[in-house]
Amino acid sequence: MKEYTKWCLVLCVLGSANCYVSTMPNNYDTIVVGLGSAGVTAASTLANAGRRVLALEAQDRIGGRVMTVPFGDGVVEVGAEWIHGTEGSRVYQTAIQNNVSVLPQDLSFQVYMSDGSLGNKELVNELIEFCLQTVEKPPEKPEPLGKFITRQLMKYINDKHPELLNEKDFIAEFLEMMNLLINNYEASNDWNDVSVQTNYEELAGHQHTSWHRHGYKTFFEILLNTYNNGTGLPTLDIELNKEVTLIKWPKNTTGKVQVVCKDGDVYTASNVIVTVSLGVLKERHSHLFLPSLPQEKITIIEKMSIGVMDKVILNFEKQWLPNGSFFGFIWKGEDKKKLSNDDYWTTRIFGVSTPMGSKTALTFWTSGDVGKMVETLPEDVVKRKVMELLRKFMGKNMTIPEPTDMIRSTWFSNPFTRGSYTHDNLLMHEYPNARAILGEPLVDDSGAPKVLFAGEATDLTHFSTVHGASDSGFREAMRLLPSSKV
Repeated sequence: MKEYTKWCLVLCVLGSANCYVSTMPNNYDTIVVGLGSAGVTAASTLANAGRRVLALEAQDRIGGRVMTVPFGDGVVEVGAEWIHGTEGSRVYQTAIQNNVSVLPQDLSFQVYMSDGSLGNKELVNELIEFCLQTVEKPPEKPEPLGKFITRQLMKYINDKHPELLNEKDFIAEFLEMMNLLINNYEASNDWNDVSVQTNYEELAGHQHTSWHRHGYKTFFEILLNTYNNGTGLPTLDIELNKEVTLIKWPKNTTGKVQVVCKDGDVYTASNVIVTVSLGVLKERHSHLFLPSLPQEKITIIEKMSIGVMDKVILNFEKQWLPNGSFFGFIWKGEDKKKLSNDDYWTTRIFGVSTPMGSKTALTFWTSGDVGKMVETLPEDVVKRKVMELLRKFMGKNMTIPEPTDMIRSTWFSNPFTRGSYTHDNLLMHEYPNARAILGEPLVDDSGAPKVLFAGEATDLTHFSTVHGASDSGFREAMRLLPSSKV
């Protein structure tokens, strides 16, 4: 199955490999390392301005933490699922300007309990909405997000639903589900690891807009001019399976940057834009740059947090749930106590959804340390346990068929991502300029930028999103271009 998926990905994302056959000598203005949203935006922006660009991608596909896979009767998103906000979104505008339809998805929950009964859908969705809205008015003093939400929720319940104060089990169970929901938003292990004070800003407009059957891959195809059989960008060369192991930059001279790859190939350019994830920087910064990074940037890399949001996606022979629906799971304390230690991880799956791109697929959502562990479990174990979970919660109300196939994300174990996306941790108030420092370029003696940094972690207000990553790539491309060129 892995080889099949890999083959499909190459066809799906690249369209035609002929688009990327080099037609230029090895003489580049800029090298872009990494071809996720930031890298593709930076490379295409520079190439459209006539700059000679080489893009190096360690994986065998384009997209980074966006990964559209043919699955079931359509496509599924193993990585980023939605466009978060529409106004001022580079991603949304790219779709609209190219007449690609995107669809808003309703994320309100149908609620199931661990004894198989239906939960109170109206109440649970009301409480979820309150929790998500209350975060928009954080306290003045730093505080863990979970503690703040819990305190505000109890005030709300006391005011609006005082009868619930006697249902302590339900409140505890709801708070645990809310913890898991927040962890999926933040890619955190626990909502108390996240600061309630954050610089993150939502774009206006619908927060969960889907590329549905087009797939998020379409965003990259449009940027690279391969959508609808486009011929690519003539001044952009792309090399896949090119792992960068060393970036030599001229700190004390005005020379070229050298980029060394694992296979021994060496490329030179006037500058390089590094778009790898914070997780990769944490693991590799000490031996990836020569000279080494400034201590201030190293400190920020060490102090910032990138977490894991993972998916297990099953396919079935035919559709059996409504398309684009979400089903939340709330455990009863007594049911959770009956589980063995080996099954604990299943309690960290807060729900399932039917993706917009495939009517026969079903996505299970998990995060944090449990997500990391699920990446390592045998495939047959994961498939069996999630089906047991599904039948436990939903089997009393419907007949659940056997799955025909399974795929799962591996964002932590993947050496070229080492995580899903970043969040503001509890050290944020001590390092308020962390993301700006992470994104500062390394310059030579003349002040010319030699090593530039992009990626969602470097965006000041839209980190953790595809549009934030894209904005950061555009930001660094424009640092190298007069504004009149674009």
